[in-house]
Amino acid sequence: MSEILQHLLDALSLGSLYAILGLGIALIFGIMRLVNFAHGELVMVGAYAAVVLGGAPWPVAVLVVVVVPVAIAVLMERIAFRPVRGAHETTLLVTSFALSFLLQNLALLIFGATPRTIDLSAFLSQSVEAASLTIPRLSLATIAVTVVLLVALTAFLRRTSLGVHMRAAAEDFTTARTLGVRANRVIATSFAISGALAGAAAYLIVAQTGSVYPAMGLNAVLIAFVATVLGGLGSLTGAVVGGMGLALVTVALDAYLPPALRGYRDAFAYAAVIAVLVWRPQGLIVPRTARGRV
Repeated sequence: MSEILQHLLDALSLGSLYAILGLGIALIFGIMRLVNFAHGELVMVGAYAAVVLGGAPWPVAVLVVVVVPVAIAVLMERIAFRPVRGAHETTLLVTSFALSFLLQNLALLIFGATPRTIDLSAFLSQSVEAASLTIPRLSLATIAVTVVLLVALTAFLRRTSLGVHMRAAAEDFTTARTLGVRANRVIATSFAISGALAGAAAYLIVAQTGSVYPAMGLNAVLIAFVATVLGGLGSLTGAVVGGMGLALVTVALDAYLPPALRGYRDAFAYAAVIAVLVWRPQGLIVPRTARGRV
């Protein structure tokens, strides 16, 4: 029983990180019908912000690692996406790929291809014992951060006028604009929130791996995309459910696959995702997404 509880705790921690990554993708897609593949580079930018800070106190590090991706996300929307907002979906998609490669290559030019190592917090690297469980403090921090972000995002979307406008835009942007919703403000805010989520994920990823490199966003955006598709593309609840489900499958495979097959863990995990999508192509939760284009 203790072994099962340990695996469930590991899955909850990993799923929390996946949920944060998935929410950033789902939020933008819900409003703009855009899968922003440059979202992973926001994670990378936040991670390099931590490298530049070096040994700054953790409150300063957290603030900068979150604020820098927010600024880059807002600039990304204003400079790259706003001019092509009325174009075909493929144009928006190509723009996101172009931004992804641009930011990766800028990181290569500035920092080089060699991975940088950094220890963000010695405190988070320690573990606590509870009954027969060994609980890393980083796992507890990841779960706590995810809960706080979910509560804050839910309160923002439900209890503020701007949040209500964002929900209306996700339902039907054309009608929302007719009723007075300001498109630029809503979309810029969505990108800012996605940048904050990417910054939070960056801090947790770097605290876990201790390594930063230009292509680190590729794995992050792949996980985010799979989680949102699995949960239901465009649904914030679906992004959380999809992230948790993907993490549960990953941890279970890692724990119970024969040693000779553990190197193929990700292949089995994505095969399970394909099986779910064959059974339920629209994802686990069907979002009430907008039919109108921005």
